[in-house]
Amino acid sequence: MRRKLRDLIQSAATPLLRVASRAYVPGPHLDDALTLARQLEAQGLSATIGYFNSDDDAPDLITGYDLAAIEAATTLKHPAYVSIKVPPLLYDPSRVGTLARLATQHGQWLHFDSHGPETAEPTLNLMTQVQGEHTKLGLTIPGRWVRSLHDADWAIANGVRVRVVKGQWACPEHPDMDLREGFMAVIERLAGRAVEVAVASHDAQLVRQALTRLKAAGTPCELELLCGLPRHEVMAVAKELGVPVRYYVPFGTAWLPYAMGQLLRQPRLWGWMLRDLLASFGQR
Repeated sequence: MRRKLRDLIQSAATPLLRVASRAYVPGPHLDDALTLARQLEAQGLSATIGYFNSDDDAPDLITGYDLAAIEAATTLKHPAYVSIKVPPLLYDPSRVGTLARLATQHGQWLHFDSHGPETAEPTLNLMTQVQGEHTKLGLTIPGRWVRSLHDADWAIANGVRVRVVKGQWACPEHPDMDLREGFMAVIERLAGRAVEVAVASHDAQLVRQALTRLKAAGTPCELELLCGLPRHEVMAVAKELGVPVRYYVPFGTAWLPYAMGQLLRQPRLWGWMLRDLLASFGQR
């Protein structure tokens, strides 16, 4: 019964999601992502490009898409970088090393996305292996894990750029951790110590608190938003604080199910998205 209800809600919500996010979401192909990235550049915004793989994508196929994305990022005027998902690449140092060498050749950051807590340690081990051939690495750290402060210390010690998120997967040791408190604990650990921090949230109140703290500590920072989710309120905060904004521009057919899952898990996003939708009509 619960699954039927979820499927019913999803089937009803998907058309609204498509309409509300049409100004921010590319199609399934890399060219679609580039088109949107160039539109964002015209607004003074930067882009992160990332391939959202399907569960049945082979590692070599994913590697090929990531390599193509790194090459494509060189065609953008604003500094862009590529985010990769290493569990589907089987934590293969050969595949990731190939990506790192190409990113290094183009002077780009190579960013490692976050997955479940069990993936954190092998991800850090893999980053350590490739760091010798690529010094500009980035890591996403969720605020909701007990180990996150340790990972923040590791990033600081290794000169790794950090993207802070609330986190999609709960921590086994502390599943009821307050997401905002965990987020700000990581920000506090990074403030004044990290090479650069991306605040990745659509929660305007939390973004204001995090960016204000990082700026007070003199830490280079930016706001990073996922295309397709509400943006107007949080963009206003970044503008007020004089902080640059970057968009994570996904491509691949797996993006829409991911975004749908975010909306089902976080009902308050519907109100934010509705306000975005009304604002977009008001700008016509």
